[in-house]
Amino acid sequence: MTERYSRQQLFQPIGNKGQQQIKSKHVLIVGAGALGSASAEALVRAGIGKLTLVDRDYVEWSNLQRQQLYIEQDAQNKLPKAVAAKNRLRQINTEVKIEALVMDAQPANLENIVQTADVIIDATDNFDIRFILNDLSHKHEVPWIYGSCVGSYGTTYTIIPNVTPCLHCILKKVPVGGATCETAGIISPAVQIVAAYQVTEALKILVGDVEALRNTFLTFDAWNNQHLEFKTGKMKSHECFSCGSIRTYPYLAYENQLKTEVLCGRETVQIRPSQQYLHNFDELEKRLKNHGKVDRNPYLLSCQLPEQRFVIFKDGRVFIHGTNDIQFAKSLYYRLLG
Repeated sequence: MTERYSRQQLFQPIGNKGQQQIKSKHVLIVGAGALGSASAEALVRAGIGKLTLVDRDYVEWSNLQRQQLYIEQDAQNKLPKAVAAKNRLRQINTEVKIEALVMDAQPANLENIVQTADVIIDATDNFDIRFILNDLSHKHEVPWIYGSCVGSYGTTYTIIPNVTPCLHCILKKVPVGGATCETAGIISPAVQIVAAYQVTEALKILVGDVEALRNTFLTFDAWNNQHLEFKTGKMKSHECFSCGSIRTYPYLAYENQLKTEVLCGRETVQIRPSQQYLHNFDELEKRLKNHGKVDRNPYLLSCQLPEQRFVIFKDGRVFIHGTNDIQFAKSLYYRLLG
């Protein structure tokens, strides 16, 4: 028994054999915000073999209250969350192979990663990506663990392909609206509770203790001392297009065109070109200096306009902060980059 993981190995359901299994496994975490930070740190400290982090965003000051991997310097430098997380996680455990991917969580980007993963942890902030994960999970038969939190409220559910009802079975369609961290706020204990449940379920899967998996959809309100679980077995639908007998994986369909979306709960529009390409930041900096103050790091370039902030990532994605108007954002995009 090595000293590093000795206390974990003394826990009978894991033991020496379980620790070796954990060391040989690959976990994919989609989202490196609050839930992703907490889950990533716990798994790296537990000695996971490989961890892949996927996130499209960068560290901002409002993240520091609950996103435990990041420091003030990360926010000052506008460092991509995946990169900042990897930097910190390397300091925690050099034995773990860590892959940090600064990109949008889309089917074309995730498919190959999912195929090599042993479990997927949902740490996203929107249901569009969750339904993509749900379809990829069932297409490649990789378990995934749903999680979300806002205010003092949290929820989590473990999905095992061909065994449990999937997210599509339970919710039927992508929910519209609802409270977000930007509208209702969030306290860090809610994050830690959801992450604790997610990581515990992941460890059960990694060591093969499927009998110990929780078979309920769990919700709680930590502030008001409320806790609710309900069984989902009867919700499984054989007609579900994601996990049923005739599967079409509807949320993996992709139209080859410019994509725009308002980021969850933020006055920000993301524009994603139809094809990834690398921007020449030197040329962009010269062009955008005529419009406002330009800052850059190896991963992104930002330009502060009078009323909006334009942030360009290496892969071609653009965040336009300061508006929820997609048409206005597109016109600004074409005026500055077209």
